[in-house]
Amino acid sequence: MAKAIGVLMLMGGVAQAVQAQTAPNFPITAQQKATASQVAEAGVPLSELAPNAPDSYTVKRGDTLWAISGLFLKRPWRWPELWGMNLQQIRNPHLIFPGQVLYLDKSNGRARLRLGQPLSPNGDVRLSPRVRETDPNDAITTVPLHLLEPFFNEAVIFNDGNELLTAPRVVATQEGRVIVSRGETAYIRGDTQGRREFRLFREPKPLRDPTTQQVLGYEAVYVGAADLVRLGAEGTGADGKPLVIPSTITITSTRQEAMMGDRLAPVPPRDFDTAVPHAPQTEIAGQIVSLYGEALTAGQNQIVSINRGKADGIERGHVLALWRDGRVIKDSTDADKATLKLPDERHGLLYVFRTFERVSYALILQVQEPVKPGDRFTQP
Repeated sequence: MAKAIGVLMLMGGVAQAVQAQTAPNFPITAQQKATASQVAEAGVPLSELAPNAPDSYTVKRGDTLWAISGLFLKRPWRWPELWGMNLQQIRNPHLIFPGQVLYLDKSNGRARLRLGQPLSPNGDVRLSPRVRETDPNDAITTVPLHLLEPFFNEAVIFNDGNELLTAPRVVATQEGRVIVSRGETAYIRGDTQGRREFRLFREPKPLRDPTTQQVLGYEAVYVGAADLVRLGAEGTGADGKPLVIPSTITITSTRQEAMMGDRLAPVPPRDFDTAVPHAPQTEIAGQIVSLYGEALTAGQNQIVSINRGKADGIERGHVLALWRDGRVIKDSTDADKATLKLPDERHGLLYVFRTFERVSYALILQVQEPVKPGDRFTQP
């Protein structure tokens, strides 16, 4: 009991410390704090806790919010309720750092997660909250960020397949080479709009709804990245005819070799924030459109596109259930040989990390069997 009271007393100081640290990035109004506090008072039913949920857990380097959620909950996407977040207003978790201790406060048939300090040698909670000096960049991430980081720049959906037609393009290569690799030079024409860093894309391919075959958007094929090193110019040659000197770029990284005709798009501002895993608040269903890359099937930690986007209410952080269609078989145990359709079975989870108007990208968090285009998903 003393430990629980100590944790509750600590929360005020720790919450102030966390808020002070995160204010520049995650401003929270007084109303939002009040709403979150009300949610925190509710918590989750004890029946939602994992069978072996620990009473406390010390955060370790390399942990993720999703992994920690799985320690405490049967359904990790209910983390916001356990932690006391209001989904409509506070999208990001409180920053959690290695070495911090998470406590389960169980009372009145509900469970709430509290952030505390390490225990003193006699087993009591230390009542000495202080502002943390830890770099916010050391905070644990929602899901393994290294799996997603490349796709924030690489995976792009265009509403119109012609959007890249007006973008700067590669018109020549160093020494007339057919392909250009990392560290080599290429020449481009087009308005760079004062930008210095670019992504290279090849002709976008249409993404079609698996059922209706309607085009939902165009996925640009990512080639690599390049830096502008010298601007071009326009003038008149010795013969009086117009003369164009193209701009010069250096290829800084490649997913595949660059070629003439590849198009350039500016590198967007760094936006690697990941939202708290949570279930959609309304029923939703759809299908896998494609697997990112050239694979025929996908497994855990791979990326897929789905045929639902912002227009359908999909948002970053949504957790979706993957379903395996039941096989159609003949009843071999009876003379009638009746046709049987086995029940569909849920066999995995998706985490939506990037949304476009009618398409979204999702990470396969866990799965039992290979995922392929056309597979179904629903709310979990």
